[in-house]
Amino acid sequence: MKSFTKYRPAVWLFSGAAIAVFSMVCTQQWGSFDLHAQAQSSPKESSVGRSLPDFTDLVDQVGPSVVNIRTLEKVQKQATGGGDADEQMQELFRRFFGVPIPNMPPGQGAPVPGAPRAPKSKPSPQSEEEQTKGVGSGFILSTDGYIMTNAHVVDDATKVIVTLPDKREFKAKIIGVDKRSDVAVVKVEAANLPAVKIGDVSKLRVGEWVMAIGSPFGLENSVTAGIVSAKQRDTGEYLPLIQTDVAINPGNSGGPLINMRGEVVGINSQIYSRSGGYMGISFSIPIDEAIRVSDQLRSSGRVQRGRLGVQIDQVSKEVAENLGLGKSQGALVRGVETGSPAEKAGIEAGDIIISFDGKNIDKFADLPRIVGNTKPGTKSLMKVFRRGAYKELYVVVGEFEKEVVAEEKDSTAEKKVSSVSFPALGLTLSDLTDAQKKETKVLSGVRVESATDGAAQGGIREGDIITAFANVEILNVKSFEAVAKQIDNSKLVSVLIRRGVWAQYVLIRPVVKQ
Repeated sequence: MKSFTKYRPAVWLFSGAAIAVFSMVCTQQWGSFDLHAQAQSSPKESSVGRSLPDFTDLVDQVGPSVVNIRTLEKVQKQATGGGDADEQMQELFRRFFGVPIPNMPPGQGAPVPGAPRAPKSKPSPQSEEEQTKGVGSGFILSTDGYIMTNAHVVDDATKVIVTLPDKREFKAKIIGVDKRSDVAVVKVEAANLPAVKIGDVSKLRVGEWVMAIGSPFGLENSVTAGIVSAKQRDTGEYLPLIQTDVAINPGNSGGPLINMRGEVVGINSQIYSRSGGYMGISFSIPIDEAIRVSDQLRSSGRVQRGRLGVQIDQVSKEVAENLGLGKSQGALVRGVETGSPAEKAGIEAGDIIISFDGKNIDKFADLPRIVGNTKPGTKSLMKVFRRGAYKELYVVVGEFEKEVVAEEKDSTAEKKVSSVSFPALGLTLSDLTDAQKKETKVLSGVRVESATDGAAQGGIREGDIITAFANVEILNVKSFEAVAKQIDNSKLVSVLIRRGVWAQYVLIRPVVKQ
C-alpha cells in the first residue's frame, strides 16, 4: 500500500494517450510472462488439474456385451374354487358392508339370510406355476454364447432368461455354479455375440476410475462410475475382493466392473449396507479368479479345490511375540480333522503354518485361498512354527468336497483321583487318563480341573487340556511343574490349550500371592 500511494500522483500527470500506450505495453509484457509461466508449469501441477473422465466411449464399447438376467422358479399354487377362506371373506363383507364381495363370480356371492348354505367345496388340487425369482446382470464371455454372472443370481432357478441390449431374449442353460466364489456360467444358443475384453487385475491401482453396467432394480443398461477404494479386501469370503465406491444396487449383481481401457476387471458381487441399498461401499470379484473358476465350470461343470482338513485362526501380535515368532503372521491350526491330509502329514493343533508351496501366509485367510487353488493330489511343502522351532512337512493335498464342521465337546465324564495346584498361575491340573486320551485323541498333556486369577482372565476354563506351556511340550503334571519352576513370574507366559477338538494359544500373567 505504501508503494502504490507513493507513485499515484505521478500517474495522473499522464495524458490519456500516454496512459493507453503504457497500458498496452504492460499488457503485452504481462501476457507474455503468463504464457511463459504456463509453459514452465510442472507435469505434477498439470496432472492435478486433469479433467474428469468421459465414459461415453466405454459405454459404446462394452454396453452391447452386458446382459439382463431374469430367473424363474416353480411355486405351488392353490386353484381357486371357494373353500372356507372365501366363505369367511363373504361373511365379513355381508356383516360390515351389507353387500357381497365386488366382482364375485356367479354362485359365490354372500349368502342370503335364511337361505340354505351351499355345501362346502373340496379344495382344488395344487398346481405349479412359474414366478419371477429375481433379476440380475451378466456379461458375454465368448462369441458362442457363454455368459458369466454371480452364483446367487441363478442358483436354484428353474429357468433363466437372458435379454441382450438389442432386446433379443434367450432361454439360458446353467453350465455351472460355484457358491464359494459366487461365480456362475450360463450358455445361450447364439453366435457372433459381442464378447468383453478381460483386463489384468494386477495392474489395477487404488484411486483408478472404474465403471459398472448392469440392471439395478431391473433398470437395464444402467451405468455408474467411481474409483477403486481398495484391493485384496478380506471380507471373510473365499476370494479377496476389489472395493469401490461405484453405486451398486440389487440387480447389478453379476455385471462387469470395467477399467478406463474398456476391459473387465471384476464382477460386481456385493455391497456393505445397513439398509439393503447402496451406502458407498461395493465389492467385486477379481476377474482373474473368476476366469479360473469359469474355466473349470465350462470344462467339467464343477470346481476342484484342494483341502488340508484343518480349522485355522489368526495369530495375534501378542501371541507371536511371546512364542518367538517375531511378527503376526501365518495361520494358527486350532484343530486337525481325523484322517485328513493334514493329519497324515503330521500337522498338529497349535502349529502355525508360515508358508505353503513356497507362498508366504501373511494372514490366516491366505491359507485356504492358496490351498484351494492347488490341484488335488499335489505334494506340497509346508513350513510350520512349532514350539519355538521351524519344521518342514510335506502334504498330499486332498480334494474339497464339503465343509466338515467338527463338534465341540468337553471331556468331563470322569472323576480325577489326584490333582496338583499352581497358585501363582491360578491352575489346578491332573494327568490325563487313558480313557480321556482315547476320547480327545490327545496323547499327552494335562487337564485343567480349575482356573482362577491369571488363568481365568486369560481365557482358560475347567476341562481344557494344556499341551504346551512356555513353548515347551507338556507330557504330564510332572513335566508341567518342571517348566513352571523356570518361568519369569513378571512376564506373560504362553499356554497352548485344547478345548474339545480345537486348539488355541492364550497368554496368562502369573500372580505371586503374599
